[in-house]
Amino acid sequence: MTTYDLIIIGTGPGGYVCAVRAAQLGMKVAVVEKNPTLGGTCLNVGCMPSKALLHASEAFQEAGHSFARMGIGVSAPKLDLSAMMDFKQQGIDGNVKGVEYLMKKNKIDVLRGAGRVVAAGQVEVTGKDGKIQTAETKNIVIATGSDAAKLKGVEIDEKRIVSSTGALSLDKVPEKLLVVGAGVIGLELGSVWRRLGAQVTVVEFLDRILPGMDGEIAKQFQRILEKQGFAFKLGAKVTGVDTSGKTLSARIEPAAGGAAETIEADVVLVAIGRAPYTNGLGLKEAGVALDDRGRVEIDKHFATSVKGIYAIGDVVRGPMLAHKAADEGVACAEILAGQAGHVNYDVIPGVIYTTPEVSSVGKTEEELKQAGTAYAVGKFPFTANGRSKVNQTTDGFVKILADAKTDRVLGVHIIGREAGELIHEACVLMEFGGSAEDLARTCHAHPTRSEAIKEAALAVGKRAIHM
Repeated sequence: MTTYDLIIIGTGPGGYVCAVRAAQLGMKVAVVEKNPTLGGTCLNVGCMPSKALLHASEAFQEAGHSFARMGIGVSAPKLDLSAMMDFKQQGIDGNVKGVEYLMKKNKIDVLRGAGRVVAAGQVEVTGKDGKIQTAETKNIVIATGSDAAKLKGVEIDEKRIVSSTGALSLDKVPEKLLVVGAGVIGLELGSVWRRLGAQVTVVEFLDRILPGMDGEIAKQFQRILEKQGFAFKLGAKVTGVDTSGKTLSARIEPAAGGAAETIEADVVLVAIGRAPYTNGLGLKEAGVALDDRGRVEIDKHFATSVKGIYAIGDVVRGPMLAHKAADEGVACAEILAGQAGHVNYDVIPGVIYTTPEVSSVGKTEEELKQAGTAYAVGKFPFTANGRSKVNQTTDGFVKILADAKTDRVLGVHIIGREAGELIHEACVLMEFGGSAEDLARTCHAHPTRSEAIKEAALAVGKRAIHM
C-alpha cells in the first residue's frame, strides 16, 4: 500500500491547487473526488459556467440593443438556448480537462469516490460501486467546499425551484423568475435570464442588496439593475412556495412582520448563500472541531484540532471565494513543506460579473466608521472618463478610501465596465502598503478606464484633473 505525504479531499480551486503546489515541493500526493469530473463547484456548476452564460447573454443583449447606435445593422437576434448551453459545456469541459492534465503532469493520484476521514493519517474512499479502499497518509487536507444553503419550507427540485446549479441549466427562459436573495449569485444569474427575456423579481430579507458591500456602491448598483428591468422587494422573506399549479405561487412576508402577499413565478431561484460541506466526512468522529456555523475550526496555519489534519477554502472561515481557497491551498502546502506560507486576508478582491461589473478590495466605508478609523475618500465617475465616454459605457465610479494620516490605501471599490480587471492594480498597491499618492503619481495609459483609478487617487487629495 502507498503511503502518501498528503491526501486532499476535494478537487475544487482550493484542493487541486494545494495538490499541485505540494507536488511541486516534492510530496507524494493524492486527491479524493466523489464527482465524475475534477474541479469542484467552481469549474462544474459555479464560477466558470456562470461566466460563460453571463458572457453569452451579454452578447445577446448587445446585439439586440446596442449595435444600432454604433452604426451596426443586424436583424433581431434569435436565441438558441440549447446551443448556448453547449457553449457553456464546452467551457466546462476545457477547464476540467485542464485540471486532469495538471494531475497527470504533477504525478498526483486521483482516488475516485467519497472520502471520509477515519483518523489522522487514514482516509477511506467509497467508490460508486460501493467498494471501499483505505489510503494511508502523513497529512490530510479537507477542501470539500460548500453547498447551496437551504431555505426552510422550500424544497429544491432543480427544475422549477432551483439552486444555482439548476439555474445554470434551465431548458427554456422563464417568463417570470423569482430570485430569493440579493447576493452575488442571485444577481449574476438573475442578470443572465433577464437579458434572455425573463421578468426578474429579487426578494431580500435585509433592507439593501449585497450585504457586506460598500453601501454607496450597492445603492448605485441597485439603481442600475432597476434600469435594466430588475424589480426588488427588500426587507422581505419567502415563507413558502405552492407548486400545485402550472405556475409557482410564492408567499412573501415583510421581514419585520405584517401582511403577506403572493408572487407568481415560473421558476424560483434560491440564492441565500452557501453552507460548508462537511456531511459524511467523519470529522466529528475523528475529533475535528467545527464552529457554530458548521465550518472546520483552524489555526493560522490551517491546522484543525487533530494533528495532521488541515482545512482550507469554503469549509473554513472567511469569504467563500475560489481565489481565496486557491491561495490557502498554496499556503497550506508550503507550510507542510516547512516554508512560510501566508495569505493576506486584508487584500482578497471580490467581483460581481454583471454588466457593469462590481469589484472591491479591503475595507468599506462602513467598516472604517465602525472601527473609528479616520479616512479620506476619493471618487471619480466613469462619466468623466474619456474611454468610457467614447464607448458610451459610463455607468459607475471608482472609490478609494485612504488613511487620513498616512495616506495608505485601505479599500478600493469600483462599479463599471471591466471593474473585475481594474481592481487588481489596487490589490498590488495594497500588498506593498502603497498610498493614494503612489497611485496618483503612477502614469496610466490614455485612453483607458484605468485612468479613473488614478483620478480617484488624485481626488483623495482633492486634485482630480477631469472633474
